[in-house]
Amino acid sequence: MVSELINANPTVYEKKERRIRITPADVDEYAVEPIDQLEIFDILSNYCMELRGCANSVLFLTFLHHLRDIKDPEHPYSLEELKVITEDAIELDAKRNYVRVTFTPTVEHCSMATVIGLCLRVKLMRSLPSRFKVDIRVAPGTHATEAAVNKQLNDKERVAAALENPNLVDMVDECLGPSYE
Repeated sequence: MVSELINANPTVYEKKERRIRITPADVDEYAVEPIDQLEIFDILSNYCMELRGCANSVLFLTFLHHLRDIKDPEHPYSLEELKVITEDAIELDAKRNYVRVTFTPTVEHCSMATVIGLCLRVKLMRSLPSRFKVDIRVAPGTHATEAAVNKQLNDKERVAAALENPNLVDMVDECLGPSYE
């Protein structure tokens, strides 16, 4: 966490209820599954997997990290709780393998906007198939240096350079790490 807070008293919102996807037993396990907006928001969320090979199928829930549960670099809240990221801010074109995530910093002079965007990009890079092009953007009119932040977050060389910085990688990993609520 950062010692000096840019937004010392952020508004905290209630989290949306988690939805569990249940896959029917007759689905071809080798078929390409469509990815939708909810899947991006709940990336690797509570989904059911069926284990085959025994008389009774065993269902178990896999609780992995969620895009919505990425922690804010300044506060002990998730990006969802701060309304930095919402399900409506995710655009997906599965046919063109394209995802755009638009996030809203809590204040227009947020110095952590690039770190938040980098966290979103890294999470999606680690979670989505490599065929997807990911576009991370600051919501229009919500940040003082919106154009510069957007340019930095979507430049492959700048992202690669940022991920070579061990301090920045540690910060990103801390934000992506599990929260034990």
